Amino acid sequence: MNILITGITGLFGSYLAAEFASIGKIFGIRRTDSSTRLLDQKNLEISWREADLRDSSQLESALEDIDLVIHAAGMVSFSPSDSDQLYQTNVIGTRNLVNAMLEKDTKQLIHISSVAAIGRSTEITTINENFKWTESPLHTNYARSKYEGELEVWRGEQEGLEVLIVNPSVILGKIADERSSTSIYDYVLEEKSYYPKGDINYIDARDAAELTRLLFEKGTWGERYILNAGSIPFQEFFSVMADSFDKKAPQKPVTPLLLNLAVWYAGFARWIGVSKIPLNRSTARLSQLAVHFDNSKIRKAVDFEFRPLSDTFNWAK
Repeated sequence: MNILITGITGLFGSYLAAEFASIGKIFGIRRTDSSTRLLDQKNLEISWREADLRDSSQLESALEDIDLVIHAAGMVSFSPSDSDQLYQTNVIGTRNLVNAMLEKDTKQLIHISSVAAIGRSTEITTINENFKWTESPLHTNYARSKYEGELEVWRGEQEGLEVLIVNPSVILGKIADERSSTSIYDYVLEEKSYYPKGDINYIDARDAAELTRLLFEKGTWGERYILNAGSIPFQEFFSVMADSFDKKAPQKPVTPLLLNLAVWYAGFARWIGVSKIPLNRSTARLSQLAVHFDNSKIRKAVDFEFRPLSDTFNWAK
């Protein structure tokens, strides 16, 4: 089997490549300036095809003789100034890939989405795959772009593709991976004082990749699955992390006044060009909410034991 992975040079893409290497030959899409450091560390044999998600003809060429596509490419940003780029990458890029697959008659697509694409509600605190997206002040531009990207995938299914969507929560890789999703470790490594009052949903990168493979091997086409090991308060999350890293955990809860000041400062700092802090009203409100993404469906689908959080942190360091 020939497997093409978009976003293969990114954090989750590199773990997916390692996991799916046992199934078939791995092909990767990259741009000429892409770093392959994460893949080099895993000693994987990758056959490269240069393509850009913005170029349909390049995508069609990259799909030659491909049996399965894993679409892990995407942009993560919570900065208001990146809204157009988020749309171009996560929506238009996905649309172009789906169209190219239909044109080349490449049938199978695993789409790596996010729990953000499922949506949030101010009234509902436990969310599963059946939750229906509704407009909410809790939605970031990133969430909207991932939601609309999913719509392109479901449209592809209606036009003949076999699709499987996975929605990971916060993916925990290694500190040395040095990706945006692993920057959460810096908060404890730098011994920050305050913690948000809300919950965090998380999953080990190795668990997320293995679960994706298991779902593929079971042939669970036409479904979407939340990939989430659990949800705990930020205070507990940082405390477990601090124990593993031998650091002092944050001790003070963030008050509404402090949060409003932080949002104002982050916006002002971005406006004058001295910071890219991703804090805004939506992300600030999210950090204070106790929301749980239910993993019952994935637990019923496959026999799997999630790694304990302390094991993930000990591996991550």
